Parts: sequence; C-alpha cells; structure tokens
Amino acid sequence: MMYYNTQSFLYFALLVVMILSFVAQGQVQRTFKRYSGERAQCGKTAAEVASELLGRYSGEFVQIEAVQGRLTDHFNPATKTVGLSTAVYGESSVAALAVAAHEIGHVLQHQEGYLPIRLRNAVLPAANIGSNLAPWIVIAGVIFGSFNLAMVGVVLFGAVLLFQLVTLPAELNASSRALRMLEEGGYVGYEQTGDARKVLRAAAMTYVLATIAALISFLRLFMIAASSRRRD
Repeated sequence: MMYYNTQSFLYFALLVVMILSFVAQGQVQRTFKRYSGERAQCGKTAAEVASELLGRYSGEFVQIEAVQGRLTDHFNPATKTVGLSTAVYGESSVAALAVAAHEIGHVLQHQEGYLPIRLRNAVLPAANIGSNLAPWIVIAGVIFGSFNLAMVGVVLFGAVLLFQLVTLPAELNASSRALRMLEEGGYVGYEQTGDARKVLRAAAMTYVLATIAALISFLRLFMIAASSRRRD
C-alpha cells in the first residue's frame, strides 16, 4: 500500500511541477515583453553590447549572429558562436541587453573552465541517452522482472538529474556575471539594474522547476524499478 501511495504522490507532485513550469514559461515571456519596452541607458543594441563585453572580458574570438525564434538565445562552444534571437539581437531594451549579457556569461564560463560547465559537458551524452531511453529500460525491467535491468534505466536517468543539478548553478552564475558586466560598463542605469535582474530571475525559475521535475521523475523511476525486485 505504501508503494502505491508513494507513486501516487510522485505522480501528483510531477503534475504540479509541470503546471508550475508552464506558468513560469509564461512569466518569462511576460517579463521579457514588459522590459522589452524599456530602453537601456546606453542606447546600444544587444549585439553591440555583446561584442563590447567580449572585447572587454574575453580574450578569444567569438562570433555573434542573429538566430530565428523568440528567446532562442544560446552559446555554442563547439563553433564559438553566440546566437541572439531576433527579439534580442538588434534591440536596445533592458530585457535584450540582460539576455545578451547572460550568454556572454556562458562564454566566460567555458573559457575559464567553470566547474559546473565542465560537469555539464561531461554528463551531456549520458543525459541525452537517459532522457530518451531510461523510462523504457525501466519498464522493460519491470515486464521481465529484472531489477538489474530496471536499475540500468534508473542510473541512466540519474545522468539527466545530474545534468539539471549542474545546469542550475551555471545559469545562476551566468546571470550574476551578466548583471555585474552591465553595471560595470554603464550599459544600464542604476534603477534599470533591478529590471534586468527581474528578467534573468524569471528565466532562472524555469531551471529551478526543471531540476525539481527531474528529481521527482528520478524517484518515480526508482520506485517503479523497486517493484521488479519484489517480483524476483
């Protein structure tokens, strides 16, 4: 009975987190839209600010390019390219500059060998496999009554959980770097720093919820795997 009660609780908790994640995504969009209407003190575009930040804080060449989509901004360390979405690249708003500076924060993390970034890169291949195959391996273990097989799936999904756990501090650190760089360079006014922080904080909440969701899913898969042990 306890097993089924625990499973029911985990399913319910996961549903709640999924709903909260949906709400958080909407909050990111609303916050970004709100501060997209606030022109930054410097009057420069996000692409210009990103280029200047690279020149000031980075010793390596990194290309900045516009990419399609909304809030599809990213840094690709393999190609040394910062992609800024069309809602960010040519805009001069507080929101756009905050997002661009955040991506430059990731550039600096990679160049400095920031530990959470190194861990995230190391676990990424296993996390990609785990996110796709782990649940099916656990189910197969239950069907065949093999606890060992089911635990292979649990361990693989553990890589997904670890990926989320190390991604969270990396994202928070990139946001902290972004605010510091914008302040030091005078790109945003004193009163605008708080607005930039709100944009980055809203985005950070999605990573917090993703980490919680991964933890709940991991526990749920472990409980399912444990059921195969009782059948051995």
